[in-house]
Amino acid sequence: MEEKINPRDIYGETLIKLGERYPNLVVLDADLSKSTKTYKFGQRFPERFFNMGIAEANMISVAAGLASCGKIAFASTFSVFVPGRTYDQIRMCVAYSNMNVKLFATHAGLSVGKDGVSHQMLEDLALMRVLPNMKVFAPSDPYQTGRIAELMAENYGPMYARIGREAMYVVYDKKEIEDIEIGKAVEMRDGDDIAILAHGTMLYEAVKAAEELEKKGISARVLDMWSIKPFDREAVLRSARDTGRIIVAEEHSVIGGLGSAISEFLMERGINVGFRMIGIRDVFCESGEPYELLRKYGLSRENIVKTAEELVKG
Repeated sequence: MEEKINPRDIYGETLIKLGERYPNLVVLDADLSKSTKTYKFGQRFPERFFNMGIAEANMISVAAGLASCGKIAFASTFSVFVPGRTYDQIRMCVAYSNMNVKLFATHAGLSVGKDGVSHQMLEDLALMRVLPNMKVFAPSDPYQTGRIAELMAENYGPMYARIGREAMYVVYDKKEIEDIEIGKAVEMRDGDDIAILAHGTMLYEAVKAAEELEKKGISARVLDMWSIKPFDREAVLRSARDTGRIIVAEEHSVIGGLGSAISEFLMERGINVGFRMIGIRDVFCESGEPYELLRKYGLSRENIVKTAEELVKG
């Protein structure tokens, strides 16, 4: 049985470690600390934990204020609220002001399931990617989630990371994630026929799809594109030139996410490749069981395999 761990638990535990390492680190939440797991930090460091209540916009402004006084401010809630409800405050107080605020959102994507369209945030990467000064991450593994939180604390500036509600499959050995760098992809598998670029929940599906494709005689390269802004341009260029075919798979709208970023990048350079995006196709989705919804909307290894076969066959 492959191991699954909830990345929210890793995030909460990592905050405690960071709190011990950085006496100037503070954590803010908007009445959802049991769900985001920031309550763990609050139990250990009550004097540095601020539950702002159901006042997400105020939480962002307070986080920016604390950052202006030399604090490393982590602010967490569901992604439908940050950035969904608080975009103006993020834009002006955090990004424009270039404050050392770390926005770490949970419950992102379609896999919130039964909470339905009101909580299925599928536009957050597009919103955050367009902001100057903002770095954007989407952890692809529970242990990697903790390392990304560490990188956010270690490096100055506005940053946004998103994880889902559900447990994630472990795809990395704990030691493997120590060397990840902002702006650098991780090559999970090499391949010559097609490159599958994925992040978040879709990385595991991409790896499994590559294993299925291998049985069909198709050699698939898989890249973990957890760093969405900045993304690894050199790795994308190599993949385009080596394989001539790219699939981008993400639990996000096909508009404005990683797929959009990569297609813009390749088009600007006049690089012609077979290109497909697997994501949500400009629709609001319905309520249901998380993995049934992912399959229904094509966010599955089966759809990656099918799409890859179509591209390879031309």
